Amino acid sequence: MDVVSDAISAVHLGHPSSHRVRTGGSWCARLEPYDGAGFYVVLKGGCWLLTDGGGAVSLGVGDAVLLPHGTGHVIADSPVDAAVAKEKAVPFERWLMGTGTGPRARPDRDELEMLCGKYWLDCSRMHPLMAELPEVVHLAHRVGGHPELRAAIDLLAGELDERLPGSCVALPSLLDLLLVYMIRSWMTEATSGAWPGALGDPVTAAALRAMHSDPAAPWSNDRLAAAAGVSRPTLARRFTTLVGRPPMTYLTWWRLILAATLLRDTPDTLATIAGRVGYGSPYALSHAFEREFGTTPGRYRAQAAGRSAAASPQPASVATADR
Repeated sequence: MDVVSDAISAVHLGHPSSHRVRTGGSWCARLEPYDGAGFYVVLKGGCWLLTDGGGAVSLGVGDAVLLPHGTGHVIADSPVDAAVAKEKAVPFERWLMGTGTGPRARPDRDELEMLCGKYWLDCSRMHPLMAELPEVVHLAHRVGGHPELRAAIDLLAGELDERLPGSCVALPSLLDLLLVYMIRSWMTEATSGAWPGALGDPVTAAALRAMHSDPAAPWSNDRLAAAAGVSRPTLARRFTTLVGRPPMTYLTWWRLILAATLLRDTPDTLATIAGRVGYGSPYALSHAFEREFGTTPGRYRAQAAGRSAAASPQPASVATADR
């Protein structure tokens, strides 16, 4: 596993949901904050996004936007301020089902067509790469820009439109692929932030790749420096500057995050998990886990089971809302 894959896997819960929406006229809908990430991709027309933080984004044809922290927001046919949005907006799910206010659109006039959906995330143990994502990741359409992302959007739009055989398997996979490509696209465009810099630095990236590829290995500063092809002081300086913590401190933290993910997603015993994340005994893992998270592995597993059960119990939707 690489860092981006691990960062997403550590928080991903349940099944993503998605819709292909066609609407028009005057409309304004609000989605309340939630534990997850949402996305919009405009296929035709345009709309406006206003977050609870006050950020307004104009979305045009081909634009993709990711809200990685489940920020509450309003989406509307035209620019709105917070006061107007509070008065006009209908609940998003109600709007999605076609019962919002506004006249029915004619197919050839002021029609919006877009893909939208959400991912359920466990935000209690978030990797700093995910935490560093801005409130809104706006990936504006450009000819030749992010070809993998554009291909994933085309495939997803086709699956939602056609209800093809096997779509119940294809849709969740395409939605997960879309999330990866949106985060990857943000990283290539980012002009600031620790993690794009860390993964763009060959020394730090090599050490991270080694740790994430085999977290249970008996890593030491010397072994990590050798894997990165530099001296130990050079690795310590560059890694700590870019990641925000020394290599071995990061490794300890990541092993515990990985243990939490395995407790949540697998029925493995604590002894098995301890071996997979580099601890010599379940007692050693339990002690470190409680020190880091303030709860025992058993209690964490029980709490995580409740969160997972509540997260999107239904598979990805192929519903289309026409208004």
